[in-house]
Amino acid sequence: MPVTTQVRVRYAETDQMGIVYYANYLVWFEIGRVELLRSLGLTYSKLESDHSLILPVVDAHCRYRSPARYDDQVLIETTPTLLRGSVLKFGYRIYRAPGQKEEERHLLAEGKTVHVVCDAQLQRCPLPPHYEKALRALIAEDSDVHRSTTARAKPS
Repeated sequence: MPVTTQVRVRYAETDQMGIVYYANYLVWFEIGRVELLRSLGLTYSKLESDHSLILPVVDAHCRYRSPARYDDQVLIETTPTLLRGSVLKFGYRIYRAPGQKEEERHLLAEGKTVHVVCDAQLQRCPLPPHYEKALRALIAEDSDVHRSTTARAKPS
């Protein structure tokens, strides 16, 4: 299941046209990751301080669907999608919250980031077991929901 975080578009995040500057979506992806970990009782800061590990981004993609504008309420949905060895992927969907310009939430962008768990010398390392267990449980939960939804959608 995705973890949803809400932010309000600040004036500083927009360009001269009042539209959110494209790079800010990557910042929102980071906000989503941080809040996802926090929702699991984990933090980036503890990963760094207690385990001397970092999660550098090695690949990032964003597909822009519709512009966000100054003062919009934006929902950031974040889901871990893969954990294989030291590689971790997250998926994101950015929506305009309902009740602003539309009655339902409106997809603004979607994307993914790929991270490699590393030490300070950028050598690959495994995630600490409690991080791995929590993220795998969330990935499995999302897979179970997807399988259940797909099974209901198939005609009999």
